[in-house]
Amino acid sequence: MTSTNDNPLREGVRLERTADPCTVIIFGASGDLTKRKLVPALYRLTQEGLLPAEFAILGFARSKMSHDEFRARMKDAIATYSEAKSVDETVWESFAKGIYYLAGDINNPESYKEMSALLDQIDGERGTAGNRVFYLSTSPTFYSEAVAQLGAAGLARPEGKGWTRIIIEKPFGHSLESARELNVDVAKVFNEDQVYRIDHYLGKETVQNLMVFRFANGIFEPIWNRRYIDHVQITNAESIGVEDRGGYYDTSGVLRDMIQNHVFQVLSHVVMEPPMEFSAGEVRDEKIKAMRAVRPIPRDRVNEFVVRGQYGPGSVGGKSAAGYREEKDVKPESATETYAALKLYFDNWRWAGVPFYLRSAKRMPKRVTEIAIHFKQAPHMLFSETTAQQIEPNVLVVRIQPDEGITMRIGAKVPGQVTRIRWVNMDFRYGASFGVASPEAYERLLLDCILGDATLYARRDMTERGWEIVMPILEAWQEAKPDFPNYEAGSWGPKAADDLLEREGRRWRRP
Repeated sequence: MTSTNDNPLREGVRLERTADPCTVIIFGASGDLTKRKLVPALYRLTQEGLLPAEFAILGFARSKMSHDEFRARMKDAIATYSEAKSVDETVWESFAKGIYYLAGDINNPESYKEMSALLDQIDGERGTAGNRVFYLSTSPTFYSEAVAQLGAAGLARPEGKGWTRIIIEKPFGHSLESARELNVDVAKVFNEDQVYRIDHYLGKETVQNLMVFRFANGIFEPIWNRRYIDHVQITNAESIGVEDRGGYYDTSGVLRDMIQNHVFQVLSHVVMEPPMEFSAGEVRDEKIKAMRAVRPIPRDRVNEFVVRGQYGPGSVGGKSAAGYREEKDVKPESATETYAALKLYFDNWRWAGVPFYLRSAKRMPKRVTEIAIHFKQAPHMLFSETTAQQIEPNVLVVRIQPDEGITMRIGAKVPGQVTRIRWVNMDFRYGASFGVASPEAYERLLLDCILGDATLYARRDMTERGWEIVMPILEAWQEAKPDFPNYEAGSWGPKAADDLLEREGRRWRRP
C-alpha cells in the first residue's frame, strides 16, 4: 500500500504518518544545500520517527570519497546546521547505516549504470522497495542533462514495483523561453505527477497557515475582497548583500531570483479562491486560476508599475556595508537590480481595482517577510475632527519570517475623560502559542514528496505563468540604462518606490 495521499486532511495530521520505504538520491551532494538543509532535514525526520527504518540516502557528486567519508561529513553537517546543534548518537547510528555515496559525472552514462547497480544493492540491504526520490541540487545548467541521463538509464519510470519522483530546485529557467524548454525536457522523461518543483517558501509554517487562517475561520473570508480591502503589501526584505553569490546574482537580479517564484507563490495564497477540497490538484488549480488574472504590464508603461534599484555603500545594523558594485564577482558597472517593487492588479470579481504592492530587496534595514492586508477606512467618522485625524485603517499582518505569527492592528480608546484613540495590536505568535518550534521548511517539503503530496510544490503551469508576468518588465529594463546606485545600504529603498504608492495616497508599511 502506498502513502500517496491526495486529500491529507481526511486522514488527520499529515506529519504524524510514516512514509514509505525509499532512497533519496541527491545530485550535487558535495554542495552547500546538502549539508546545510537536506541531510539535516532528513536526519530530523528520522529522529521524529517520520521516516521508516527502510530508508537510505545516496549522495552523487564529482568529488571522490568513500561511503564512510561522506557519512563523516554529513555527521559534521548535522552537528553544525541542525536546530539542535548536536547529534543523537543512537539515532545517528541507525541513520548512518543508510547513507551511501557515489562519485560520478552527470554527463557520463557509465555513472548512471553504476548508480542503477548501487540502488539495486541498497534495495536489497535496506529494504527500500525500489521507491526513489531524485533531488537535483546541482547548477541549473545540468538539470536537462541529468533528466535525460536518468531516462536513458531506465531510472525515471520503473516497471513493476516501486515509484520514482524527482525534485527540481529553483531557479526553474532564466526566462519564459528557457523555463518552457526545461519543462519540455523534463516531460520527455517524467510524468508531471512525478515532478516536484520545490520552493522552500511554501514549506514555511506561516505560509501554510494562511490557507487555514482564511478558510477555517468564518470571520475573515467574507471580508477578503475588494469591498473591504483597500490594498495589499507583500514585503520580502533581506539585510544581507549578495555574500559569495555575486557571480550568480549578477546574471539574475531580484526580479528573477525572488519575485517571479517565492513572492508570486506567497501572493497566490493570498488571492486564490477557496478550493473544493484540500488536495494537491484543487489547491494548485485555484492558485494558477488566480495568477492568470494578473493584468499584463505593457512594456511601454513599465515605469508606471515597477521600480528597480541597486544599493550603494551604507550602514546595516550599525556596520558599514559596501555598495553592490563593490561586492565580490560583481561587474563594476553592473545594471543588475537588487531592489524591485511592483504594483499588480487582478482582473477578476474578488480583486478588481485592488492594487497589490510587492517588494523584494537586498541590504534593507532588517530581514523580514510579511503580508500586510490594509483594510478600507471606516466610512463615517463619529468622533471629533481632532480625534478623527487619529483614525488609521485596520491592518492585518501575516509575518512569515522571522517571529512567525499574525497581528491585527485596531483602534482602541485610551482610558480617561477625553476620547483619545490609540492603535494597538492583537498578536498571535507561533512560539508563544504552541510552545514548539516550527518544522524547518525542507523537513516538510521532503516528507511531502516522499508521501506523494504535491500541494506545496509548484506545477508546470505555475512556473511558466510567473515568467509570463515578469518578461515584459525584464525586456523593458534591457532597453533602458538605469541610474544606479539609487539607494543606500540599510535604507528602505529608492525614493521612486515611495512615489509608487504616495501618488495614490498610500505609503509603504515599515515592518
